[in-house]
This record gives sequence, structure tokens and C-alpha cells, in this order.
Amino acid sequence: TATSAGPGPAAGCDTDPATPKRQFRAMWISSVVNIDWPSAASLTAPDRIAAQQAEYRALLDLAQRRHHNAVVVQVRPTADALWPSPHEPWSEYLTGVRGQDPGWDPLGFLVAEAHRRNLEFHAWFNPYRVSMPAPGGAGADLDRLAPGHPARRQPEWTFAYPPAGVAGSRLYYDPGVPEVRAFVQTAILDAVRRYDIDGVHFDDYFYPYPSGTHEVPDDATFARYHRGFTDRADWRRDNVDLLIQETGTRIKAVKPWVKFGVSPFGIWRNASADPLGSDTTGSQSYDIVSADSRRWVRQEWIDYVVPQLYWYIGQYPAADYARLVPWWAGTVRGTRVHLYVGQADYKSGDPAYGPDWQDPRELSDHLTLNRAYPEVLGNIHFSAVQVRANRLGATDLYAAEHYSRPALVPAMPHLPARPLLAPVLSGATRQADGVRLTWRQPADGVGPFGTATGYAIYRFDGAGPTDPCGLADAAHLVDTVRAAPGATQSWVDPTAAPDRRYTYRVTALDRLANESPVSPPRRL
Repeated sequence: TATSAGPGPAAGCDTDPATPKRQFRAMWISSVVNIDWPSAASLTAPDRIAAQQAEYRALLDLAQRRHHNAVVVQVRPTADALWPSPHEPWSEYLTGVRGQDPGWDPLGFLVAEAHRRNLEFHAWFNPYRVSMPAPGGAGADLDRLAPGHPARRQPEWTFAYPPAGVAGSRLYYDPGVPEVRAFVQTAILDAVRRYDIDGVHFDDYFYPYPSGTHEVPDDATFARYHRGFTDRADWRRDNVDLLIQETGTRIKAVKPWVKFGVSPFGIWRNASADPLGSDTTGSQSYDIVSADSRRWVRQEWIDYVVPQLYWYIGQYPAADYARLVPWWAGTVRGTRVHLYVGQADYKSGDPAYGPDWQDPRELSDHLTLNRAYPEVLGNIHFSAVQVRANRLGATDLYAAEHYSRPALVPAMPHLPARPLLAPVLSGATRQADGVRLTWRQPADGVGPFGTATGYAIYRFDGAGPTDPCGLADAAHLVDTVRAAPGATQSWVDPTAAPDRRYTYRVTALDRLANESPVSPPRRL
């Protein structure tokens, strides 16, 4: 397997924690109820497809400006699809009509546009949700689902929760039905097989979050499929465990390089309920949604975990951010599972969330606190429209203090890879719009060598020798670019001053961001 440490001897180098070379940076792009993309306004636009494509490109431009390196896009919001799935209907959030063909393949476009900007594309699937509450959604009414919907053909796969007739009632697939578990995986695997996605992503919705005193109506399911369990809570957790374990296994069987991650509710269990739990008193995902997220990490059934730590730093005993980050860091420690933190950009500057979220520094302080825990390898921000809103200037602040330079996604050495050869720089030429670099990739994907999916470009001032430690953080990393078709690669440095001398060096990156040795220098 390829080494993932990169071309320079990072060990022993002084690096700036504000400019890490590797850090996962993404935002969630929600399609459910048109939260982020596509917008509700696009549904009635005269040229809906062009409008939706323009909206998505604008979100990717935002990601690039903020030096993100990935997007997490919801492609199965309610047991439907943002691609021509043979298993599930077209999503209503594309056209406003359940099951209506939008006239194009959104997922193919979403992936290609992200990759054009060298952003990883993580396809976000909600496993069990079938409908949203009425009046906007189908509520508990199977007949309001798209014609031919699997839930209409197999109503015994579903339940309404809270019960039909209660405000907020909606339909779910029953996690305790084995055929449901298999079907959900099959629907997801269709996208994995057919599209060049980089990750499969689940959110925090498993069994329904409790509503009042209503019980999840799974008596008959438990009686039929209990598998020897006598405790229903243990059985429910096992149902979700099986979904996680089997999904991860099936993804790797199809495409071993595709990452699998989950973004659970931020509290697994409180220490008062379990000595392994966190110093918190809030709701526990282990109990309320049957999500044993700690087990998924410790068993290494997933490649990354993104706890939704949507609370502020300070005197909040239910769920203090400063107590939960070290707990999650300890949970991943000793495993190969990456820890990224889910950030509540939506709370920043919103009076509904109290005075602590009126401090423009709150989110930046979160990212600063993360630096004390080397297990924290990045952040995902909820959500794209909130990142764009930049209330209180909070996005500007954390971007300036933490995302001022590009960064590579963290490497996952446990995933398969082959070594890359160093690129060969063939030219560096001054032109009106900057310095144009050209290079070639020797033995690209040939024999024992890996394929270059992208490149990292480093620039040093002056024409002298470059310090190997200059590659240890992102201080000299000026850009990452996607590999273009053809043998010769090219890139323009628009920030190069016409009267300055520079030394450029380039490394090749495979699809998992493993880095080649560094090219010989090119000076001008």
C-alpha cells in the first residue's frame, strides 16, 4: 500500500496548527424540504434544470472560497432518489412532485462538478425515513407517496410515528424487518456502483426520535423477528448495528476505496447511565434512537464519525462542547476511525438559540479547542446556506483563523492504495494571468503504480533550495487540482507577483489523497 504521510519528513518539523496540511473540511448540503439545494424557488423557475445547476455550482464556489475539500450532499432524503434509481422513486425535492422524472441525472452532475473542483463527494443517505409530516409531506398516508413506491407495495415494511392523526406523524421503514434492512442497502449500493462517489454518509436518524409518550409501534415486528432477544431496546440497537455493519461490508465489496461515515447525535450515553459515557446529562442516542455509535467506532464498522456537537462551550452541563470533544477523541483513540466534528453554523447569530450563540467567535473557538485533541481531524458545517449566510461575520472569522490555506483530506491508510511516482515539472512560464506550470505523471496507473487523481502544488519564495519541512504543513500549499485527461497537466498561479522569483514543487494525489514523493523543483 502507498504511504500516506506525504513527501516530506513531517516528524521533527515545526508546523503551524492554524495551517494543517490535512484536515477534513466540508458542509452538509441538505435536499430534504429544499433546505440547501435545490431551493424551493428553483422548482418553479422557467428553466428549472439550469437554475438548479447554477445554484449547486454557487455552493461549490463557496466551498472553494472557504478552502473546503469535500461536500456531503443528501441524495436519498425520504426513501427516494436524486438519481434514476431502479428501486425508489424520484425525489419530490427536485420538481415539487413525488416521483416525477426531473429530466436529467442530478447525482451524475453533482459528483462531476464536485470533482472538477477537486472536492470529495460524500453521498448522504437517510436510511429509514419514508415521508415528512403533512401538509407539505405525505405524512402517515401511504396513498400520498409516489405511485409504485416500495412502501405502497409493502405496507408491512412501514409504521407511522407518531401515530396517524397526531401532529407531525410521518412514515418510517421498520428497522426490525430484515427485508427492509436488505432493501435499504440495495437502494444505496445502486448509487455506489453507478457513480464515482467518494463516501457514503448517514445522518443521526435511525429509530424515530421520541415524540411525547408515544411508543414506536413494533410489537408485531419484535414478536416475529426477535432473533432470540428478550429485551426490545437491545434488539432495536442490534437492528441498527446490523444495518451499519452490513452496509459497510457491502460498500467495501463493491468499491473498497469508498469511505463510510456516520454523523450521530452528539451524546452516546451519559456517565450517570454508563461509566464509559460522557460528562453530560442530555438525551442519549443509545437509548432514544437505538444508535450505539460508540460500538460502531470501536468495532471499526465505519471509516469516520461526525458527532453533531451542536452546543456551545461553557456552563451547559447537559452538553458542553468542551466536554464532548475530549470524550469523542478518546472514543476513536486506538482505532482507525477518523473523527470529524459536526458544527452548528445554523445556531450562530440566531436569537432563538440564546446569548452564547450571539458571540461571533463561538464557532472559531470550537475549532481552536479541537487543536488540543489530535484525534480531531476536521469539521463538517451544518449547513451550506448557513455557511453562506455568515451571520455576525462568524464564517469569515473561523475561515480566516482556521481555513486560511488549502488542505488535503486526511489519509486513510487502511484503505487500499498503490504508490505514486513523483510528477515531473516540464515548464514554468510567466504569462499575463500569472505563472503557468506544466507537468507529466510518469507510469500513471501502470503496473504497480497508482493513478493520480489530483495534484498538490507548493510554492516557495526565492530560487534557493526548499526546506523539506516546508511540505509538512500548508504554509506553502497554494492549490490542489483535479487531474485532467491527457498526459500533460497544467495550472496557472494567478497570485504570482511578476517581479518575484519562486520555486514550485508538485506532488501527485490518488483518490484517497495519499501523496507521492515531491517533484524536483522548478524555479523561475
